[in-house]
Order: sequence, then structure tokens, then C-alpha cells
Amino acid sequence: MSFLFYVAIILFLGLCFLLSFVILIQESKSTGLGASFGGESSDSLFGTSTADVLKKFTAWLSVAFLASCLILSLWTQSMARRAEADTVKVPQELIEP
Repeated sequence: MSFLFYVAIILFLGLCFLLSFVILIQESKSTGLGASFGGESSDSLFGTSTADVLKKFTAWLSVAFLASCLILSLWTQSMARRAEADTVKVPQELIEP
């Protein structure tokens, strides 16, 4: 179970980096990071109508990001509850002589 959790965390981090990159390459009102790749501010990085494609892709990535945040949060909470239930609670009378 913990192996799948760590795989999910790694995929989540990859999603975070991809979402950050897609947001940064979008054309802004001024010159954005997209202009840093060699194009002018009027040129688009991936061709014509790139702004619409990147906006849709960013929207889908943000939905996936929010969903994975919720899933990982609930998964972590359930793992903590299970670990707490698995611990043996020693009565106080047995601890003090």
C-alpha cells in the first residue's frame, strides 16, 4: 500500500512541475517566459492559436491537480487513522509500578 502511495506522490509532483511549466510558457499581457525561448512577444511558441490550446490544457491540468490533492489528502488521512488503530495502547496501570 505504501509503494502505491509513493508512486502517487511522484506522479503528483510531476503534475505540479508540468502545470507550473504550462503556466509559465503562456503568453502574458507583457512579455512572458514564452518569449524567452527565442520568439518575439508577438510570436507564439507552439504555432497559431496556441493561447486557446494552452488555456484549455491548463484548465484540465488544474482540475487534475485539485482532484489529486483531494485524493492524496484523503489517502493520507486514512493511512494515519489506520496507523493509529494498529498501535497498541498500554493501560496507565501497567506503566506505573
